Amino acid sequence: MPIVVSIVEDDDGVRAGLVRLLEKSRDFRLLASYPNAEAALHGIPQARPDILLMDINLPTMNGIECVQKLHGVDPSLRVIMLTVYENPEQIFDALRAGAIGYLLKQKPSEKLLEAIRDAHHGGSPMSSQIARKVVQFFRVSGATEAEGQLSAREFEVLTLLSKGQLIKEIADHLGISFATVRTYIRRIYEKLHVHSRSQAVAKFFQPPR
Repeated sequence: MPIVVSIVEDDDGVRAGLVRLLEKSRDFRLLASYPNAEAALHGIPQARPDILLMDINLPTMNGIECVQKLHGVDPSLRVIMLTVYENPEQIFDALRAGAIGYLLKQKPSEKLLEAIRDAHHGGSPMSSQIARKVVQFFRVSGATEAEGQLSAREFEVLTLLSKGQLIKEIADHLGISFATVRTYIRRIYEKLHVHSRSQAVAKFFQPPR
C-alpha cells in the first residue's frame, strides 16, 4: 500500500515541486495540498493522511500552531515540519506541538522520501543540521535527572535517536538486532510516559529556558 501524504506549503513553486516528487513515486499517494493553515485545518481532519508535510512560516497562522490544533483533533497524526531555518526554539516548539520530524527544505529529494518512509514506520527523522542543533541545546541537568530512569543501553539508544538515526542505523552502530532496538525504544516510552520518539527526545533532553 502506498503511503498517503498531504502537504501544507504557501510557496506555490515549493508546493508544486513536492507534488511532482510524490506523484513520481509509486510508494506514495498524494492526498491533498494546502496553501495555508486555515485550509489544512478544514481538510486534514476528514482526509486523515498517513504523513503530513508542514511548512512552518505560513501566512496568518504558522505551521507550529496549525500542528497543535490538528493534534487536538487527531493526536495520532504524523507531521514532518519543513523549513529553511535552523531556529532551535522553533525545533522544540514543533516537537512539543506534536511534530515527529523536522527537516530542512534543502534536503535532497530521495532523502526526503526516505524520511517520509521512516516517519511512517515510527521514526523521527531530522536533518543532520537540525539534529546537531538539538544536541547542542540539551540541558545537562535535565539529562542527568532523567538518566536514572533509564539503563545505560536505553540512554545510549535514546541519545542516538535524538541525533536522527534510524532503527537500523542504531542496530548497526550498537551491534544489536533491529528487534532489540525496538524493544529498548518500547521500554524508553514506558519509563518516560511518552508515545513517540519525538516526545521522548523532547522530554528527556529539555532545551534551556
